[in-house]
Amino acid sequence: MNRKQKDRFSSFFKHLLLTFVAIFTVYPVIWIVMGSFNPGSSLFTAQVIPGMNWSLFWEGMRQFDFHTVMESFRSIRLTLTHYSHLFQETNYLLWYKNTLKIAFWNMVLSTFLVVTAAYAFSRFRFPGRKQGLMTMLVLQMFPGFMGMIAIYILLLQLNLLDNHWGLVLVYAGGSIPFNAWIVKGYFDTLPKSLEEAAKIDGAGNATIFARVLMPLSVPILVFVAVSNFIGPWMDFIFARLVLRSNENKTLAIGLFEMVTGRGNTEFTLFAAGAVLVAVPITILFMMFQRFMVEGLKAGANK
Repeated sequence: MNRKQKDRFSSFFKHLLLTFVAIFTVYPVIWIVMGSFNPGSSLFTAQVIPGMNWSLFWEGMRQFDFHTVMESFRSIRLTLTHYSHLFQETNYLLWYKNTLKIAFWNMVLSTFLVVTAAYAFSRFRFPGRKQGLMTMLVLQMFPGFMGMIAIYILLLQLNLLDNHWGLVLVYAGGSIPFNAWIVKGYFDTLPKSLEEAAKIDGAGNATIFARVLMPLSVPILVFVAVSNFIGPWMDFIFARLVLRSNENKTLAIGLFEMVTGRGNTEFTLFAAGAVLVAVPITILFMMFQRFMVEGLKAGANK
């Protein structure tokens, strides 16, 4: 086998592997989306394409009969009943509002704390700097739920249990170690000559940070902001620990309790709720995908 044949075989194998990865990634998403439109309520009766006459479809494909293939699609039955049920008979809108509020303020506070901490570790030299960086690095080795008891007691003493701000503080504090290392790596790649020139013109550290570094750090800022915005939509453990009352529940808690103890009888309703949860996250990824990739690569290179 010559070099050209090896390159072709390697390219074919890579594309084949990527195809299988894409199928395994996209298929569950399609199943959840189409499951939300199924007329039934059980997981066992749900279909990828509700009401699709597959025997007629494959018969038409085998005979190359376009009319028979189209006839198989006419039996498809889609329904919006589950989405209507979510808005009319549950507190889904309240859960959505609570989650959006927590995600937004977590994004704002986390981004501020992470960026300022990373700037301090990147540009200043002070006693305990190396120890602080190593401490943040070591903290990433332990899962967050190991400190659940300590977090519960701390929030209890601060009277922040069953409070959205208590949950925001937990998320914001937990995001600092990992994200600060990434942002610090990005700041280290920026030339210090720009800051020196600004200091010659009389600019202080705050002015340099706001007017010199921030405009150059849009990719990493977008990455940190979007990552912290997405976190609360997925979290269940800490939200269940902190929030207790019905009016403060998030989507993760509400959807879980909605189907708890019912087996799979409310799968399609749960799928409808999950699809709506994915909407803002998908929009953010589509809008800021380029910045996120650039920020992650630049922050990791150092």
